[in-house]
Amino acid sequence: MTDIQSSADVEAGAAEVLDDLGEFRSLRADVWRQFRKHKGAMAGVVILTIITFACFIGPLLLPFNLDELDTANANKGPGWPNIWGTDNLGRDAFTRALLGGRISLLVGFVAMVVSIVIGVLVGVLAGYVRSLDFFLVWLTDLFLSLPLLPILLVTVVLFRDPMQDALGDSLGIFMLMVVIIGGTSWMQTARIVRGEVLSIREQEFILASRSIGTRTSRIITQHIIPNVLSPVIVAASLGIALAILTESAVSFLGLGFPIELPTWGRLLNEAKDRISLNFWLVAGPGLLLSLTVLSVNLIGDGLRDALDPKSR
Repeated sequence: MTDIQSSADVEAGAAEVLDDLGEFRSLRADVWRQFRKHKGAMAGVVILTIITFACFIGPLLLPFNLDELDTANANKGPGWPNIWGTDNLGRDAFTRALLGGRISLLVGFVAMVVSIVIGVLVGVLAGYVRSLDFFLVWLTDLFLSLPLLPILLVTVVLFRDPMQDALGDSLGIFMLMVVIIGGTSWMQTARIVRGEVLSIREQEFILASRSIGTRTSRIITQHIIPNVLSPVIVAASLGIALAILTESAVSFLGLGFPIELPTWGRLLNEAKDRISLNFWLVAGPGLLLSLTVLSVNLIGDGLRDALDPKSR
């Protein structure tokens, strides 16, 4: 009888301890749980998903052919079926805005990838390889001190025609914009990663890896980079918004994609002189651009809070 009571007491004590500890939670599940609690971030995910789906799927479902011009209905105001009216050639403004979102979103995502790759590479090398630290920090500060928008404009003017001749009008301009935007927006990521690497490289597990003769390349890829992913993910989310805004600014100034490839910046450039005829020619692309940037920033805020151990 005593043995039965003892076993029952042990089981009750174990259950109490488990209740105090709670269920086992992996880091990924913990981050996702914290991210879901951020209402702004979830709203950003919903908005960005809707805009992305609308831009890539919407033009296929709408009954408008933008290759056919209808000058008889040019500059028509909002109504049915043209809910945002038409442009100066009679094309549906809403469909053109969605098509413009395709290119703007693609440029934003791909340019962000280029920026993150360069920033992580520079930051890791500067933080881990002492002999390269001074030069890479000097290079980062040099890029930060340059007026980026004038450099972007000059670079586009100089290399637009060679890139179009080599890769075609569409792909040439796309690659040029991605490389230029990504190559001029990596500095903040590099500084963040360098700071993280400086603190990680002196920790015990890195010193242990060195002591057993692990190669530097393996230490960087297996230990350093995985431990700096949290700030990199946040920087990547915010970098998308910056890339989209930069492309829109260049296109608005008339130096981005050609006229037959609408982007949000290009549409704003074309419609600025006809805003008195149809307000939605400007407000439509501007609204989509603003909502996209806002949603990406909200997602970045949510990721920053979710990846912060103190907030969890």
